[in-house]
Amino acid sequence: MEKQFLGSVIAVDLGGTSILLGEVTVEGEVIRTKSYPSDTTSQAIALQHIIDAIADFKKTSTSRSEPLAIGIGVVGRVDGTRGVWLEIEPGKSEETDVKSIIESTFGVRCGIDNDVACATKAEQRFGWGEQSDNFIYLNIGTGIAAGFIVDGHYVNGASLNSGEVGHVVVDLHSDVVCGCGRKGCVERIASGLGFHERVLALRSQYPNSALVIRDGERVATQTIFAGAESGDELCVRVCEDAASATAALVMNLVRVSDPDTIVLGGGVTKSDYFVGGVNSYLNPKTMRFVARSLVKTKLPEPGLVGAALAGMQAIGIIGEGATIYGC
Repeated sequence: MEKQFLGSVIAVDLGGTSILLGEVTVEGEVIRTKSYPSDTTSQAIALQHIIDAIADFKKTSTSRSEPLAIGIGVVGRVDGTRGVWLEIEPGKSEETDVKSIIESTFGVRCGIDNDVACATKAEQRFGWGEQSDNFIYLNIGTGIAAGFIVDGHYVNGASLNSGEVGHVVVDLHSDVVCGCGRKGCVERIASGLGFHERVLALRSQYPNSALVIRDGERVATQTIFAGAESGDELCVRVCEDAASATAALVMNLVRVSDPDTIVLGGGVTKSDYFVGGVNSYLNPKTMRFVARSLVKTKLPEPGLVGAALAGMQAIGIIGEGATIYGC
């Protein structure tokens, strides 16, 4: 008789500006969510914000039973097998045993994974992965990263650092310096932060632009897209540069892993205007084997669902070749 797993998991998706918590069933259904402020100045600070958020989320829960597990998705390098958060980014590296800390704090088993890895694995189990064993999950939000499913397997890499595609150079003649030390990286052109930085850098060239830039505030990509659609020349320039750079990234990745599907996630990709622009720069010969090109994620909160999967793996509900059974 097949074992039935009942109940839900507390899932945590750490972002640069907020922490999204959710109660997720073993079948991947998000029951409720709540957002909290985040601070990724360091791993210690970020983890304390996560702990505070989990405590509040549990306190406000209407569930009659304890969660089966806690699953956490974080930015940066993660050793999911040990439950250790290795680093946020170069220069912010302090190995943190998140699994042990969370388990001792809340008395519940914990699993942890990289945030984009979480989203990719959620897409594999509950989304486009039902139709494809070879797809790329491309997340364009504050930054840019990707997850690769090749022949049905997620690619981790030798240093647990695969998918950092925001640092693919798409403009060899660019003078835009990236935090990685190179110039012309796609992340500084087409991410949410990149859009803002390009607007600031080019503003003086477009004195007639109606775009409002306030000191200390990031210009939202939605505002830039709206400006471009209305014909604002600054916004059009920034959007065209970003679309061209993203298309170059996509085609480079297609040549590397030969996917049949490119799945888009992240806030920037919610814009049909932007996705249409990217499509216009794709070369049909390069994309000829990609049956489903630039399709949007099927999941409303893939990062949250993927974090829940990390929690489920920690208690053995899922694993290599395992199946989820729910009520």
